[in-house]
Amino acid sequence: MSNEQLSISKDQQSMNVVIEERVKVESFKDKVIRRFKKNNLAVVGLVLVSIIILISLFAPFLSPYDYKGSKVANSYLPPQRIHFIDEKGDFHLHPFVYKLEEGMDPDTWERTYVEDTARRYPINFFVSGWSYKVLGLFKMDLHLFGVEDQVTFHILGTDQLGRDLLSRIIYGSRVSVTIALLGATITVIVGSAIGAISGYYAGKVDMIIQRIIEMIKMFPKLPLWMALSVAIPAEWPPMATLTGIICIFAFLSWTDLAREVRGKVLSYRNTEFVLAAETLGAPTSYIIIKHILPNALSHIIIIGTITIPQLVLSESALSFLGLGLQPPMVSWGVLLNNASNLQTISQYPWLMIPGLFILVTVLGFNFLGDGLRDAIDPYGD
Repeated sequence: MSNEQLSISKDQQSMNVVIEERVKVESFKDKVIRRFKKNNLAVVGLVLVSIIILISLFAPFLSPYDYKGSKVANSYLPPQRIHFIDEKGDFHLHPFVYKLEEGMDPDTWERTYVEDTARRYPINFFVSGWSYKVLGLFKMDLHLFGVEDQVTFHILGTDQLGRDLLSRIIYGSRVSVTIALLGATITVIVGSAIGAISGYYAGKVDMIIQRIIEMIKMFPKLPLWMALSVAIPAEWPPMATLTGIICIFAFLSWTDLAREVRGKVLSYRNTEFVLAAETLGAPTSYIIIKHILPNALSHIIIIGTITIPQLVLSESALSFLGLGLQPPMVSWGVLLNNASNLQTISQYPWLMIPGLFILVTVLGFNFLGDGLRDAIDPYGD
């Protein structure tokens, strides 16, 4: 074979490779991942949500103090500063704190705290502290950070009973996130099932279900949540109250998803693959679960993701008003209830810090939900 023929053969092979690469079809999963990565806010939301979930999972390990441990002598301690530079101006790689000395303002008679710079107290990592159970199975006393020598170390200050606010916020994330995730899960299951039934059967079944949805949606959500939460008996144990709150949120949050799924089911119920399944004698439940709902999965995921921050805000609002969870349970809303009057806020503003965690959580889930909506959009770029 001549050199000219070899050159033509190589050119043909390279052209075939180019053509194969051009006709290569990008899978739906790859498209979703590519679109999601292009959305910077969505990536930020995913990171924030992941951090919040990890904090709630490893709350005992991350908490420097027992969230229930009180010490009245340390009530309303202000947040302590973490130092890297000492009083002489020397820089230290190891962070440290100073001991707080209590005093009193002679004019206002308010307690004041001054740092005693005579001695540095280093912040150590992986230290022993109060005991807790890992997954309720075995005891452990290892914590991410802490200060030895029995020195107070409260990064975000303390509440009226001297309890460490950071530890209570970390533990509060467990309850708030659990309510939101479980409530959203129940919402997705109930909303998808009722919406699918309404859209598939249509006719009288659809009319009855839609009228029920309209009756639920005609009432403002917050007053209705308040009324239903008051109906929970006060003598119920904390876990029963938590379950009741989750059921209330789920009961009032499924309507929007049901209508979304109904619309999708109505558009698919007369398609060829559904009619073929009906002709072959497939049961209704199989057709809905196997053939129809997978086509509405993107809408279900998006609505479920957007529902989570709504439930976080709802739980916080109810608990802040004193109608949701009650002590000794701790959630972000319960913590905000301690700052429910202007006098407390003006004197101890750090009690409002749980509100920042609520804000970050809501923004994280909203960014994530918006990013998933844009990434799953079949008409997206």
